[in-house]
Amino acid sequence: MSDNAGWGGQPDGPHPDQPGTGPSGYDSPLPHYPPQGGQPPPYGQPPPGYGQPPPGYGQPPPGYGRPPSYGQPPPYGQPGYGQPAAPAPGGVPLRPLTVGDILNGAFTLIRRNPVATLGLAAIIQTIYGIASAFITWRELNAAQTLTSLPLQPTSAQLAHVYGQFFSTFIPFTLLQFALLFVFQGILTGMLTGALGRGLLGNKITIGEAWQIARVPAVIGVSLLVLLIVFAVWIPVAVITLVLAAANITAAAVLVGVLGSIAALVLTIWIWTRLTLAGPAVVLEGAGPVAALRRSWQLVQGSWWRVFGISLLALLVVILIALVLQVPFLIVRSLVGGGSGFTPVFSPGTAAAAAPSMLGLAIGAIGSIVAATCTRPISAGVTVLLYTDMRMRKEGLDLALHQASQAHGLTGDEFMRLWRPGMQGAGQFAGGYQGAAAGTWPGAGTWPGAGTWPGAGAWPGAAGTGPGEAGGWPGGSAGQDVQGQWPGGAADVRREPPPGPPAV
Repeated sequence: MSDNAGWGGQPDGPHPDQPGTGPSGYDSPLPHYPPQGGQPPPYGQPPPGYGQPPPGYGQPPPGYGRPPSYGQPPPYGQPGYGQPAAPAPGGVPLRPLTVGDILNGAFTLIRRNPVATLGLAAIIQTIYGIASAFITWRELNAAQTLTSLPLQPTSAQLAHVYGQFFSTFIPFTLLQFALLFVFQGILTGMLTGALGRGLLGNKITIGEAWQIARVPAVIGVSLLVLLIVFAVWIPVAVITLVLAAANITAAAVLVGVLGSIAALVLTIWIWTRLTLAGPAVVLEGAGPVAALRRSWQLVQGSWWRVFGISLLALLVVILIALVLQVPFLIVRSLVGGGSGFTPVFSPGTAAAAAPSMLGLAIGAIGSIVAATCTRPISAGVTVLLYTDMRMRKEGLDLALHQASQAHGLTGDEFMRLWRPGMQGAGQFAGGYQGAAAGTWPGAGTWPGAGTWPGAGAWPGAAGTGPGEAGGWPGGSAGQDVQGQWPGGAADVRREPPPGPPAV
């Protein structure tokens, strides 16, 4: 071989256009060293093209599409490679919910577990309906005592008759109010527990729903909310009465009207901020005061959303209740089941006929049917609103999805799942990994077991380029670190060695 054969004339060795003779055995032609008819590159500088991958390397093979960013799941609702649909073990997608998801989800949870929702509501509402009908019967009978008043009664007659009326009417009214709190607390607690379990795809019995209902705490939360509402209205009532007693009529009317409007607006605002306290009590195991604080925090920044969905659900519930009760009200009016309270407002009239027991029974049946169908809907909307707020602010959907794969959660494990700060606490419920450990939604990364989209790296095997094991064509190291796309955590691609290649 002449000393300048490689630098001034034809190079020794295979022709670059011959297939299969490129570095590392690639068919695509690459620049050869030394170039024909050129000058050698300066000493210490690699020849042009040395260590470069073949054309097209690094592009995804046909059919892969654009890969998502490593470690970041695609946005909800955006299609991407291998993106699974939002998991819905209970029929409700475990992702931030839309208005339609919440309303439809309430009906879906009821339909999937009718025994622990409609059946439970039917039992409790039937018991309460019977007790309420008996109390109403006694109240109406007490109202009949007012029929004994003459058209122009004396003060003694008024005192005697109204004394008898209120001595019977007020105790039964208070009893009915207490029963309402107790039975609604029982129903709310049991429905909330059953619907919360339903989100994980679990069907529970009525007995299991009773075990997680936390009825005393639910009643305590209801009483606290009622006291807060009273605290808003009491100053308005007191100031109005004081002004009226002082014969300042104009001021009394002004305070009464404007104060009532302000109190109503404040009541709606406070009620909305506290509407998620019930689920916090049952699902998180919080105390009444802590549940009120928890609801206040969750609704922070989402007041209009919570208020709008709650109002829409209320209108739906009222419409359903009216449709169900109207036939019973018509039949009740036909059999003579009037209210029986006419003599309270018109003493001495002949309209105070004795209340019809059949009319009361028909009205009670209508109320039971309407409440049986609507109370689970209201509870379902509240639970889903609570879940939606936590999925948006705390990533609860990840924990719920992984916990749904663990069968047979105990009551303590179920409550721990919902407790704030427990989503990333590590192992839970038979191997469930905390959702805050940086995964979505599997045990490693998204969406496979640690890489995208295969088990090691993309697009070759074992995390290297498509040529020889461990490097770019031409022998450079250039190794992609296993488990990353495409450069790995360290993104190590070594520079080519200095100087021209050995000849």
